[in-house]
Amino acid sequence: MGKQLWKPGNMLYPLPAVMVSTADLAGNDNIITVAWTGTVCTNPAMLYISVRPERYSYHMLKESGEFAVNLTTEKLARATDWCGVRSGRDVDKWKETGLTRGKAQKLQYAPVIQESPVNLECKVCEVKELGSHHMFLAEVLAVQADESFMKKDGKFELNASGLLAYSHGEYFTLGKELGRFGFSVKK
Repeated sequence: MGKQLWKPGNMLYPLPAVMVSTADLAGNDNIITVAWTGTVCTNPAMLYISVRPERYSYHMLKESGEFAVNLTTEKLARATDWCGVRSGRDVDKWKETGLTRGKAQKLQYAPVIQESPVNLECKVCEVKELGSHHMFLAEVLAVQADESFMKKDGKFELNASGLLAYSHGEYFTLGKELGRFGFSVKK
């Protein structure tokens, strides 16, 4: 069995699918679906999102310097996809999807999506213009988490939420557990 060489720009890598909510200084807000995202640092807690400059939300991200990453679940799959294929220039995504604006704890402009099990409130530290996408490097200022996923021992059990991933144009939920951290070296 051989491997085929792909041009990296043509490849859609398996990534989380999240909805990012942001707003400008005038109070206009929007939801954008993002797959180019991930953790970059634990302490301080930091992540990134990458967005094309021509996207409607781009000016909001640049202007306010803040956004919320709202984790998506199987229940939010339709809204996640819809927000990724429609532009906020043309439609009110909140109204059309039935999603609810929530108040961020640490952000001044960007709302959170109340239906999301986890909202990561982020403040932009740096914008890197990388080519087709610009990367917004941000510090996580606050995390809002749905209490229904909290275990009695205080552990947050997000695996039970049916988190979404995006791969090659398709959405998937997290599957079965294959092992725990360190299982490969346990005796």
